This record gives sequence, structure tokens and C-alpha cells, in this order.
Amino acid sequence: MEIIPVTADAEVFTCNAYLVLGDRVILVDAGAMDGVESVVADHTDHLDAVVITHQHSDHIARLDSVVERFDPEVYAYGDHPLRTHNLDDGDEVQMGDETFEVVYTPGHAADHVALVSDRVLFSGDVIVYNDGAYDDGSFGRTDMSGQSRERLIQSLETLLERLPENVEALYAGHGDVFTNEAKGDSVRDVIERALRRAKERKPKYPEG
Repeated sequence: MEIIPVTADAEVFTCNAYLVLGDRVILVDAGAMDGVESVVADHTDHLDAVVITHQHSDHIARLDSVVERFDPEVYAYGDHPLRTHNLDDGDEVQMGDETFEVVYTPGHAADHVALVSDRVLFSGDVIVYNDGAYDDGSFGRTDMSGQSRERLIQSLETLLERLPENVEALYAGHGDVFTNEAKGDSVRDVIERALRRAKERKPKYPEG
């Protein structure tokens, strides 16, 4: 299974959108970069589905363009005019060559989900490796309307409970991809560190 970040060259604020190649070709989030559909087309002429982690604009702004270009199925937890399949906690979705479990992870967004297989975690914004606030284990912001630090903490705890032991790679909505380090941090370590930081209740982005 090959995973390609397709918004890496964006000049606007966007999430990381990932093209998952394999038996079932999937785009995880659509991002906000103009022309993302053309980048996808550089790698495949067929897209089976788009799977949305949550519906903040930096994750779905270009969904219309992707759907117009490829006519894929669209999976999302929350209602959306283009959604063809509802995601719910515990569902399974085939992406690439692997089966991913849907884990409902609200707090940063009410409709947020993460997707985890035996080896790979697509975390959206609930957990990221580095994002300018923390360099080695951070979490989605919770200071805007409709967000909840307490609920995000619960989501991180749930994710840890349901994280398979063999997960080796973290593909987050922002920041760098993280893979387990030899004799160093694992994906689980990164999530546990982010959870500790979230529990400190400090502002993620202090003023000034």
C-alpha cells in the first residue's frame, strides 16, 4: 500500500490530504488546495472514494472539485450534500490494501473520526506529530466555538484503547508524517505525550 500526500506543495492553508493506493483507491480528506484533483490524477485515473475525517473547511474545501473529476463515493460522519455513505464508530472501511476501523474522536470537531488499521493511523486533527505548538506530540485545537478540550481528551483515551499494538505510522491532518523510531518513540508514545499535554489544560497557542 502506497500513501501519497497530495497537498504537500500547497501555497494556502490546507490539511494534509492523502491518496491511498492499492486494491481500493482512497483519498483521505480533500484539502483546500486549488488543483488537488490534478495532483490525484497524476497518480491514478480512478478514485473509489473520499473519506472525510471532519468537515472543517481546510479538509473539504476542494471536495466538490474532486467529486466532479472522479465521481467517487464519499464517506463522512456528519451530513454533507455529497456524502454517499455514513461513517459511524466501529465501522470498517477498506482503504488501499488494508481494513481500517472508524474511531469516533470528537472534541476538535463534533463530526471527527480517525481511521486505524493494524499498521496505519489516519488521525485527522485529533492527534498530530508536530504543528508549531508542540514538536513531538500535539492535539487539535479546542479554543473555538463548538470545540471541547474535555471531549478531545476522552477521544485520545479512546484512541489509545483501540490502537493495535503493531501500528507503525501516523498520518495526521497537519504536520509531518511520523513512523516508529528504532529504539525511540512509537505512535503510541506520541499519542500518550499529546494526551498528557492536553490534560495540563494550558492554552495550545498562548497569546503573544
